[in-house]
Amino acid sequence: MNGSGKWHAEQAWLGHRAENVLIEVEAGRISSIEEDTFAPHDAVILKGWTMPGLANVHSHAFQRLLRGEIESGGGDFWEWRERMYRYTQWDPADYFKHAQLVFREMLEAGITAVGEFHYLHGHGNELGEALIDAAGEEGIRITLIDACYLRGGLDGRPLEPEQMLFSDGDADAWARRVDDLVESDGVRIAAGIHSVRAVDAESMRIVATYARERKVPLHIHLAEQPAEVDECVQVEGCTPAELLEREGILGPDLTTVHAIHLTEHDVALLGQNQVSVCACTTTERNLGDEVGPLQVLSRAGCRLTAGSDSNAVVDILEEARGIDLDQRRALGRRVLHQPLELFEAATVNGMRALGWEAGELKAGMLADFITLDPPSALWREMTPAYVVYGLSGRDVKNVVVGGQTVVQR
Repeated sequence: MNGSGKWHAEQAWLGHRAENVLIEVEAGRISSIEEDTFAPHDAVILKGWTMPGLANVHSHAFQRLLRGEIESGGGDFWEWRERMYRYTQWDPADYFKHAQLVFREMLEAGITAVGEFHYLHGHGNELGEALIDAAGEEGIRITLIDACYLRGGLDGRPLEPEQMLFSDGDADAWARRVDDLVESDGVRIAAGIHSVRAVDAESMRIVATYARERKVPLHIHLAEQPAEVDECVQVEGCTPAELLEREGILGPDLTTVHAIHLTEHDVALLGQNQVSVCACTTTERNLGDEVGPLQVLSRAGCRLTAGSDSNAVVDILEEARGIDLDQRRALGRRVLHQPLELFEAATVNGMRALGWEAGELKAGMLADFITLDPPSALWREMTPAYVVYGLSGRDVKNVVVGGQTVVQR
């Protein structure tokens, strides 16, 4: 991911629409950008709309196997979870091959960095390393968010047999194992607290301290299901968000995934602490989750990001527009988020949440950019509104990661 070269884009998004843009790359980073210039003879010509690479902030690669396999019958999230457990036992070699396919699908949809929320620890670090190796083989950046998972519920009940392979026994053992994972070019190691139901307060503090001492991202599933919120109030006397505040977990380095069932006080706490929020709209629809208060979270001070979660759909533009479209139906109003906010959720906000200096086309940033086919029937000027609402991952035709072309069609 340390390529060099020149690319000339017909139109590009530089925080504004620009034409005839020359992007020069040295050692994997953008060294210069020039608008309204001719293409040098040694530049790669990018016909269409060029923009920063997309960030997939929350993925469970193994759940890609569930696509189309659990869509009959019925049930709620908890019944889905019981069926999901059947797909959690992997041989490392098989997981490597599976992850390759998932990451290739992401690259072809314009995703240049993925946050893999990983809790399959039955083989120690072998499955995490399989994910890292598969990402390197395909050419996608990976932030391996290694998640601590210790108990079966807030009341301290033990893990179910199907959950045993998720656990390290305690948070100190989790930290020792994660210390053996190695960062490299294109790889970041981050910390995850699976959820307040799966990690006790003391252990959450250990994970958060681990992340902050090493200055790596920290992620957690938060308030996806009302049952989790109700149990937290019953056992801890507060909501999950209030519990995170009480234990010193909230902060601008934290990304909360889902954040659906929140009180006004929860929203205020997340906003005051500048927490990022990852919406996974296609998975949330698939699971029958309700719609989170994303507009008020954004207004309170949270940065919005997007993820593919269960990988029922791999299309971050679809996730981004779903942030607004789902709320339109829930609230009966249109345009609750401006297109530029959705565009940034899919790019720069997501990259920050994953710990990458990317998501913008400007000098000094990582050279991750994609080119999409513009509308074929009528030439249009590039806008965030048309990118988010008029295009999809299927329109991606060229992907560059770290100055190296990884998709070209």
